[in-house]
Order: sequence, then structure tokens, then C-alpha cells
Amino acid sequence: MTLIRWEPFRELDDIFARYNPFLSRLPGGRMAGTVEQADEMPTWTPVANISETETEYLIKAELPEVGKEDVKVTVNEDVITISGERRKEVEQQSEKVHRIESFYGNFSRSFRLPDDADVASIQAESRNGILKVRVPKKPAARARTVEVQVN
Repeated sequence: MTLIRWEPFRELDDIFARYNPFLSRLPGGRMAGTVEQADEMPTWTPVANISETETEYLIKAELPEVGKEDVKVTVNEDVITISGERRKEVEQQSEKVHRIESFYGNFSRSFRLPDDADVASIQAESRNGILKVRVPKKPAARARTVEVQVN
């Protein structure tokens, strides 16, 4: 059900980040510590957990500081997409910022839904920085016995 984005250097990034955070790469292939334009913020990818019960699939996406008005959930051809924007906080003139590790900007995650997903009954709620998308399962077709006459 999940689409996993392949990142070939993820393990190397983890090693570099453990030994020297200045050498770790940021999303988009940039090295940490590089100077950028203030308006050139990288896109970010929120993490998501997917679980299943007998009656539904549950997608839980972590969206800290993202209001429900900034999140959009769509389904197109059995692919559910969670997208939106995390807006940058307004800097206070009296505050001196030493480090910013949060990512801002547009985000999007897509997952292929299984055949038994009831697309018409999907529900989503956002609370405390967690978006929960409930995808009910279609009732299983009951096997029935039909007697066929032989001519």
C-alpha cells in the first residue's frame, strides 16, 4: 500500500549526521551549512505511519504546525495524496535566531490504496499536529451457493 521514495545516500547521510552534523545533507541534495536565499526554502516530506485493522486502513501523518486549512487529501485512480503547506513563522525583531532545523514549504505524500478500500467513505481529521486518514474496507463478498440445473 505504501510508496517508498528511494534515497540512495540515506545510510551515508545518517553516518555523517552522527559524526558531524555540519557534513549531513539536507533534503534536495544540499549540504548543511550552505548559504541559500531566504526565499528558497526546501520542500519537506512529513513522515507517515500506516496500519490496518479488520475494518479499515489508518494513515497517520505527522504535520507539526500545519493547520487543517493548509492540508488537502485527494484520491485519484486508487492513489491517495496528502498535500499542503507548512508556513514559516514570522520572526520577532527582538529575537535572535541561532539555528533553524524545521522545514517549511509545500509537501506531498502519495500512497496506492488496495483493491478493498472504500474510497467513497474516507474520513480525515487533524488534531495536535497529527493527520489521521481512515480508509474503510469494502465488505467482503459473501460466498453463496447457487444450484444450476443440468439440461
